[in-house]
Amino acid sequence: MPIVVEPVGYVHASRPHAEDDFWGSEEARIELVPSLSAEALQGLIEFSHAEILFVFHQVQESKIVSGARHPRNNPDWPPVGIFAQRGKNRPNRIGSTICRILRVQGTALVVAELDAIDGTPVLDIKPVMQEFLPRHTVRQPSWSHELMAEYWLTKQRADDA
Repeated sequence: MPIVVEPVGYVHASRPHAEDDFWGSEEARIELVPSLSAEALQGLIEFSHAEILFVFHQVQESKIVSGARHPRNNPDWPPVGIFAQRGKNRPNRIGSTICRILRVQGTALVVAELDAIDGTPVLDIKPVMQEFLPRHTVRQPSWSHELMAEYWLTKQRADDA
């Protein structure tokens, strides 16, 4: 059964192409589509973070992975299923990131640390509430910590290292 979803907005960001690391200094502006008014963002500034659901729109259908692979094609890490990693080449090409809310300006939401590129269609914006975060200790394999070691660093911190 096909599901049709229309974007609620589009990302305006400095990065035109996906990159693996150094998203820590990124600031992005999500501009709502014309059919949505500023009222859709009313009250969102009261929250510190928002979860942004978006589409990896530059992933070609031929690049979609439905089975297992080495994350980032690194043979030092075990092959795991696409649903055991957060890679962009997913069957439905849907991404999700929790980012800091910086400000709301009319029909635009300005956020920090959104790992989406310029032109990315946004499917939904949800406020982050403590009660929806994990209620137990988060467990993850060691390779995932290695993979994420530089993901949220700023480019400046990486250059200084």
